[in-house]
Amino acid sequence: MFGLKSKQIADQVTLAIARHIKDDVTNHWIAFADQFNLPPPEFYDLAEKEIAALKLPGLEISRKEFAEGGPLSAKRVYLRFIRERLAFDVCAAPFGTRYFFSCRTVYSPPKVKLWHFVAVVATFSAIFYGLEHVLGVNLAALAVAGLILTIFSVARNAVAMELNDLDALLMKIPAFGPIYERFFRVDTYYRQDARLMYQDTIPAVIEKLADEVTAGKGCRLVRQYQCAPILGELYKPLPPRQPEEKK
Repeated sequence: MFGLKSKQIADQVTLAIARHIKDDVTNHWIAFADQFNLPPPEFYDLAEKEIAALKLPGLEISRKEFAEGGPLSAKRVYLRFIRERLAFDVCAAPFGTRYFFSCRTVYSPPKVKLWHFVAVVATFSAIFYGLEHVLGVNLAALAVAGLILTIFSVARNAVAMELNDLDALLMKIPAFGPIYERFFRVDTYYRQDARLMYQDTIPAVIEKLADEVTAGKGCRLVRQYQCAPILGELYKPLPPRQPEEKK
């Protein structure tokens, strides 16, 4: 079984939002194979094609480098699938004479900082002073108030108004994006369901593909580990998958 149960993951995501903690690895799976070798870019290409064929909405795919140790250490390339603040970091690489596949589910809660509010206030102040010279103090104040109310209304109802592209754009605006996510963006049933679908789909595809590429070369994953549901950062071994019987 790949990772934590959906409800447990959802609870962890909710807790992460409430506490404003740093990036939270909600699920981590790793498997090993002996007498197997494959250039990591080839596995990443296969994974990209498998995921792209599913036509998952709003998913971005990239290659990201992570340092193996400190800032001056060597870097290892991971395949990253990301949607909004939910990312899946996939690695395939040799390890001595062995080979491993891993998949992490990472949630990055919006972090609202003081300078975000300062930047937003400064922006509206600049708009006010710019309009003041043209409209006067009273009309400029009314115009800025109307602009704020309009932005508030659109921010609260972007998805309901079928403005999904605008919703994604608002999330990416510097300074305003985290404020929008934290205070205006409603966590609807659909968003919760979509998040759970991603949490189940991406790791399952990676697991299936890892099984297929190792089996294609006459090997199989000999040991798997996943995050223990109760112990959090600790890991527990899983029995190796048994080959399916031919009918």
